[in-house]
This record gives sequence, structure tokens and C-alpha cells, in this order.
Amino acid sequence: MGDNADIRVATSPWGPDDQLGALNLMTPASMAAIIARADASRVYDLSIDYFVGMPSFQAAGDPAYQIFMSHTPQGTVVDNLNGVGEAINRHVCYSGDVIFMYTHTGTHIDSLNHFGTDGQIYNNFSAEDHLGSRHWFKGGAEQIVPIVSRGVLIDVAAHHGVDCLPDSYAITVDDLQAALSAEELSIQSGDVVFVRTGRMRYWPDGSRTLGDPPGLSLDAARWITGQGIVAIGSDQECVEVGPSQHEDNWLPGHCHFLAEAGVPMIELANLEELSSDKVYEFACIAAPIRLRGASGAPLRPLAMPLRAVVP
Repeated sequence: MGDNADIRVATSPWGPDDQLGALNLMTPASMAAIIARADASRVYDLSIDYFVGMPSFQAAGDPAYQIFMSHTPQGTVVDNLNGVGEAINRHVCYSGDVIFMYTHTGTHIDSLNHFGTDGQIYNNFSAEDHLGSRHWFKGGAEQIVPIVSRGVLIDVAAHHGVDCLPDSYAITVDDLQAALSAEELSIQSGDVVFVRTGRMRYWPDGSRTLGDPPGLSLDAARWITGQGIVAIGSDQECVEVGPSQHEDNWLPGHCHFLAEAGVPMIELANLEELSSDKVYEFACIAAPIRLRGASGAPLRPLAMPLRAVVP
């Protein structure tokens, strides 16, 4: 490990009650403008599907994804819980199921309450005053408004000419700027930025998708939030490089994005099709399940190429 990350929780410039953070940079005008340019004839789904045995954070003690049936057609005939009798229950084929999972499983978004420092999260909400027995009362997933914004793919792996960056490769500011230059793009205020490492090409092999991820260095994270982004995403499990390069913080990128910059994080996004088709600029539409107080939630980001701006 190197120097200290020296991260502190930020006070929101949007007031003491703000729980949106950088998402405040989206406006009705900016959302309407990007949708007007979206080419819906080609929609890229940046999410992965959920299934039993999928890679997850079991090593950290979190539950694996599970699904089981609570109602089956034949079981309904036998149970007759609705009281309508065998003939009708054989006629009406009824199925129902239950899922059980860690909220950071698969393609998901991190809420602003996911990480903080010294007992506080973004905008100085404290565990002492705002964390109940079940969940946070501030900064939860239900506060994340639908994201409708310009999306930018920074394909660092492709720029380096590799299928996937090496384990624990720390992406630098120079890497980001060089890849953007090669794509003839720049980051604009209000953008959602996705950084491709190549890890998702190995999905669903958890032994190659998870662990010692290549990702953003803290310097690169600070540079990218300095461009006025509303959200950051990547094709690996934590956006940032792992393990940490800073001796005072085991996930400094999370603490910076969420607590210092108020920027939600999108993780395990599937960027392979965008990369293959060289779609580096697009309309991004994404919204999480509104899980009240949750530190994260499943997300299904959609990307549509942009039509050229007509002078």
C-alpha cells in the first residue's frame, strides 16, 4: 500500500436535506435532449441475468442468489389454498416464486449510503442519527432517480490492445485521457461514464470475473468526478482497482465516489457488445428497484447509440 487516501465526507452543495448528490446535475432539459438523439433501433442491454450459482460475494459472507417456487401448478391442485377446488386449479396453471440475494449481486448500483467515513455518509448523515435496526433512513436506493443521460464508454482494455487488463492494474488519468482521445470524445457535465477493463468477457466464470480487479486508481477516480459526471460504472465488481493502494482505506474509490463526490456506482455492467461495436457515446437509461434504505439495488442499464447533432 502507498500513501493515505485522506477521504472526508462531503457536504452537498444542494442543501442539508439532499440525498441525490451528483444526480442533481441531470435536468429535464438535458434528459429531453439526450432522448431526442437516441436511436432506439439498436438497444444494448448492459445487465446480466440472475441464476443459481452465479458469481457473488459469498467469500465476504453474503448470501448467494437463490430462487425457489412458492407456488407450482401441481402444488396448487394439492394445496387448494385458494379454495376453488381441483377442477379449476387444474385448469388455471399458477406459478409463483421467491428470490433471496445480496443487494450487490449481479449488475447493480451502489447507493450513497453504501460507504462513508468516520460514521457518516454523503452530506453528513450519521449512523448514530439515521441508521435504524433494519436500514438507513438516508441515502438509500429509493433515492436514486431514473438515470437518463449521455453515456460514455472509456474502453481502456481496447486502447491497451488486450482482451482484459491484468489483475490489479491501476487505471491512470493518462489511460483515461488517451482512450478518450482515441475515441475522439470528451466527458461532459451530466454524463454517465463506463470504464471497460475486459473482465466481463469471462462472465459467468467467477474465478476470472471476480477478485483482484483492474480498475480506477484513486487519482483517476478524482479526475473523472472532477468532470461533473452523475454516475460511474464498470464491468467489474468495484469500479476501482483492488486491492487498495492506500494504507488508510481498503476501498478508497468507493469512499471517494459515494461519500466525497456523491456519485452512485454501477458495477458488473456488461460492456462487451458496446466495445465490439465501437459504440462509445450513447443515451443511457437506467433505474434501480426502489428498495427503501438499501445500500444498493439491481439495475438494468440500457444504451442506445446517438444520432448526429443536426446543425
